[in-house]
Amino acid sequence: MTNETSDRWALPLLHAGQAQKEMMHNEALARIDMLLHGVAESADLAVPPTAPVAGQCWIVAAGARGAWAGREEDVAGWTEGGWRFVAPRPGLRLEVADRGHAMVHDGTAWQDSAVRGDGFYVDDQQIVGARLAAIAPPTDGTTVDVESRGAIAAILAALQAHGLISM
Repeated sequence: MTNETSDRWALPLLHAGQAQKEMMHNEALARIDMLLHGVAESADLAVPPTAPVAGQCWIVAAGARGAWAGREEDVAGWTEGGWRFVAPRPGLRLEVADRGHAMVHDGTAWQDSAVRGDGFYVDDQQIVGARLAAIAPPTDGTTVDVESRGAIAAILAALQAHGLISM
């Protein structure tokens, strides 16, 4: 085997006759534990928290200092052995607890997920939001034209309110 690490996540690989294989194996497990169905506490901290709990992770923000210096955009995970860092790869998705939605790394930077608790976003603009009250259908009577126009106006107003059409 010529590689020291795996191709995608740089997990340390074991070699035949290698001493202390358990250290390499445990390091690989620590990184997998950070990434598998990962949850970051925040993506807005540039300084490590003062009292992290083993298993907690953060996406390191710009301007990182202290133990995180030079690790902007990395996933920082606190373990019993101290900080572990994993450089993001395109497609890495982590739920971010203080934002209430996921972030995805696009290969260049972390992006907020399109699907969020309050709606669906495209280019950070909300396209679909919370469900609104139903538009009442026209009722029978002699003023069907007026009721139809009212229903159509309500539909157009709802579409305009969500930025789907302009008038």
